[in-house]
Amino acid sequence: MTEPKPDPELPRGVALAWGVAAHPQRGPKRELSIERIVEVAIEIADAEGLGAVSMSRVASTLGFTTMSLYRYVTSKDDLILLMQEAASELPVPDAAIEHGWREGVTSWVLGIRAGYQAHPWLVDIPISGAPLTPNSLMIVDWFLREVRTLPLDDGEKMATLLLCTSYARATSAQDRDIARAVEAGAIAAATAEQSLSALMELVTPERFPDLSPLFRAGSYAEPSGVDAVAPDTATDFVFGLERILDGIETYVARHATGAPGAGGSAERAADLAGDDVASILALEPPRDKDVREAAKARREAEKAVREAEKALREAQKRERDAVKRARERSEREQDRESREREREQREQERLQRG
Repeated sequence: MTEPKPDPELPRGVALAWGVAAHPQRGPKRELSIERIVEVAIEIADAEGLGAVSMSRVASTLGFTTMSLYRYVTSKDDLILLMQEAASELPVPDAAIEHGWREGVTSWVLGIRAGYQAHPWLVDIPISGAPLTPNSLMIVDWFLREVRTLPLDDGEKMATLLLCTSYARATSAQDRDIARAVEAGAIAAATAEQSLSALMELVTPERFPDLSPLFRAGSYAEPSGVDAVAPDTATDFVFGLERILDGIETYVARHATGAPGAGGSAERAADLAGDDVASILALEPPRDKDVREAAKARREAEKAVREAEKALREAQKRERDAVKRARERSEREQDRESREREREQREQERLQRG
């Protein structure tokens, strides 16, 4: 007769988050609670960063001893996990509101980003594994709801979630670091302008053939005004997010058409929401005259874009060559003037000696 397996136990911090942990012996002060401990810890992290959070610091802020906290939260790691869980409570949109998957994923990423902006220290918590707490799992469930209609298997959906999460986390960390630098005065308009001016002579077309034109056109960074002190990262974030969604959409289209490098079939494309052109073409050959003409116009437009890009590359090359020739002429002229000055100086010295 086999012995029954014991019920699996959740880690202490995870169990606390779910409200199923067996509470240790409580202290005499009833006004102390796990919720209040986490609240104060978050307040400290919001004001001073995650590094300022310690059991002793939280205890002193609450007016209790450190040992009093350990009766509620048995380790700092558990406290950090509970802080993360509390800060990850996001307003999940009503599932009854109809929208496309792109709009849904966009709202999801913006929600994650808003959480990082409200609590910048969240990006400092190391990722130690799959989400296990209620709020973090609710975030996963929300994302899976938004991509429910896409013809992706479970692994692909989770990989897409990881991609979007990583983007939101990385850009939020970058925004936080820039904001700190601005607040500390590390990015000042005058300093930035001086640095860019100095680099103008060092970022040469020979060494940086593609970066140099951006420097000279002023596109690399705005050296004056508000943007120099507080760069607008929101525009960059939206651009990057749109390109990620474009990539997902392209992958979904390959599913629909059965293109090489993607699984799926045309039948699965019937589940797609919206007017995905690739799925329509996969399910119905383009016999319609309007469809053929539209496809032809698209191909012509794509050809025009490729030709324009080629012309741009050629123009950039001509610009680099012209800059190089101008620099060489300038250097030759400087050498000629230098030799002329030396010749005149020698002539003057000869006349003085004579």
